Amino acid sequence: MAVNSPLPGADEGLTHLVHTHIEPPGRWATPALRDVWQYRELLFYLVWRDIKVRYKQTWLGAAWAVIQPFLTMVVFSVFFGALAGLPSDGLPYPLFTYTALLPWQLFAFALTESSNSLVNNQRLIAKIYFPRLVIPVSAALPGLVDFSIAFVVLLGMMLFYGMPLTLRILILPLLILLTIIAALSLGLWLAALNVKYRDVRYVIPFIVQLGFFLTPIAYSSTLVPERLQPLYALNPMVGVVEGFRWALLGSQAPAGVLLLISAVVALLVLAGGLLYFRHMEDTFADLL
Repeated sequence: MAVNSPLPGADEGLTHLVHTHIEPPGRWATPALRDVWQYRELLFYLVWRDIKVRYKQTWLGAAWAVIQPFLTMVVFSVFFGALAGLPSDGLPYPLFTYTALLPWQLFAFALTESSNSLVNNQRLIAKIYFPRLVIPVSAALPGLVDFSIAFVVLLGMMLFYGMPLTLRILILPLLILLTIIAALSLGLWLAALNVKYRDVRYVIPFIVQLGFFLTPIAYSSTLVPERLQPLYALNPMVGVVEGFRWALLGSQAPAGVLLLISAVVALLVLAGGLLYFRHMEDTFADLL
């Protein structure tokens, strides 16, 4: 489409025109991530809205961010630590488990919310235009609030068990970022599919539950035979969880190799998810 507009500053008698050609991007075009940054105010607004809704009219409020991982840690410590005697790399089993539960809780929240985000915001999508990628990203970020609250409890547990902080903690922001990337890498696929096939929402809890058992939360990745370690690390959260233990607890698990494989897999799946999301983006308003 060609749009003609007068050249600024031109005299009325002149016919200088500026020709602007507007063409729609191809359905397999590279996602314009800079558009998300241009709509950052909308992104921040949606994140703040979800945070307020999450804690509005709740009895315990932010305490839920601690109750869930803490009670899970207690159950695991009794049944898997004390009764089953699973190894914990020489670390106190409660601390060993709770450290793994924090990134997993962030991942599970971000994956679930981003996967359902388009369907949950169908009225907004049908009314106005904005980069649709803003919605799954904004749905994943409120989980950082729960993570921050629960992380304070982790610091208290480390103090109780006499576990000092080291310079390894500086890698923690990268691990948190990788957790969000891992969640969005799958969440973008599921969000786009969920618009077209509504029964996808029934698959999401199963994926989260299956991933929980395939991630070394209640057990150490050292229990997996060494020859199977690269295959095991195809689950992005394997490297993240072991990376958390390495950074905070000084675990000697093979975090470096696992983390590298997990990071590469997460980035590749994210790239594919972004392309597929862009491919389906133009149909969201019609299908919702």
